Amino acid sequence: QVQLVESGGGLVQPGGSLRLSCAASGSIGSIDRMGWYRQAPGKQRELVAVLNTGGTTNIADSVKGRFTISRDNAKNTVYLQMNYLKPEDTAVYYCNANIRATSVIYYETYWGQGTQVTVSS
Repeated sequence: QVQLVESGGGLVQPGGSLRLSCAASGSIGSIDRMGWYRQAPGKQRELVAVLNTGGTTNIADSVKGRFTISRDNAKNTVYLQMNYLKPEDTAVYYCNANIRATSVIYYETYWGQGTQVTVSS
């Protein structure tokens, strides 16, 4: 059983910072890409930032220069450092990863349960 567990969300004032963490656990064989998506009320889920195995990243234009994604392969954990937060960053943030469990030979996509980020004064 593989699962992703997020932490680090909360309420922050505009201009503030938060750091999200997502740890993968269970019978993990290998992990390909890891990243973050978000979904605001009434909107579709959108990509925030993804870190690929080769080290390349995909980052949404709306967060470039403010958010940084990083990964600790030894801990199977991905982080999202969010600086200069804006009210429009308010959303539920979901961790996403492509993981091959030890019992299979293919990769599957896993999602975390989501963590709420609210930016408000």
